[in-house]
Amino acid sequence: MNIKKSKPNSKDNSDNWPIKPIVSLEKSFIDARGEIKPLVDRLMKSAVLIESKKGSLRANHYHKTDWHYCYVIKGEIEYFHRKTGSNKKPERIIVKKGQMVFTPPLVDHAMKFPEDTTFLTLSRNPRDQETYEKDVIRINMIDDSDSISWLPKKDKNNG
Repeated sequence: MNIKKSKPNSKDNSDNWPIKPIVSLEKSFIDARGEIKPLVDRLMKSAVLIESKKGSLRANHYHKTDWHYCYVIKGEIEYFHRKTGSNKKPERIIVKKGQMVFTPPLVDHAMKFPEDTTFLTLSRNPRDQETYEKDVIRINMIDDSDSISWLPKKDKNNG
């Protein structure tokens, strides 16, 4: 597949970001054909479907410029977050099927999965690995010793 790399969006419009991590969804449009569920109506450059196995840990990082919405299709996310640079214990929120959580830039966050989970992530920046890694700062906010986790392999180009 030939994917054109693009630059991250430059306009944040942070005044329009959700105030709380759990996003209130607009009312669905339902008729005889089915249902249309509005999720996000803003400019973004990435939409990815992620499947996570029970017992896995994702994120445990923050983004310098990226923000993202995560909509749970199946399963549940234990979402941990706190302001970047804080030493406070992270807040834990349970995000259930049909709910969505928003993460702005400069917010430490991690996700644990108590069951097999499928979620849609809608992001400001492109999701190619090079762009993603340049924007992510990995941290150890949540202990991953009892989880299935992953870190990129270090090479001469990324440390």
